[in-house]
Amino acid sequence: MAVKIRLTRMGSKKKPFYRINVADSRAPRDGRFIETVGTYNPLVTENQVTLKEDRVLAWLANGAQPSDTVRNLLSKAGVMKKFHDSKFSK
Repeated sequence: MAVKIRLTRMGSKKKPFYRINVADSRAPRDGRFIETVGTYNPLVTENQVTLKEDRVLAWLANGAQPSDTVRNLLSKAGVMKKFHDSKFSK
């Protein structure tokens, strides 16, 4: 089972709000998911992102692949740097 960390669209028309979910890559975008690990609000001027860092790092360590947008959000939050440091510090 290929696991992805990706955005699930919530909110109403013209007012998007996203949850950062861990899901099987074959599941629909807004369908089944395994776990919610954060949220992303693009309407706020500073693009508010909240994350459960420990869960994100655990999923990345288990082989979950982030989507391009989620990878950018994780990089800005400093999570990808922590993941790479832990991966190569062994």
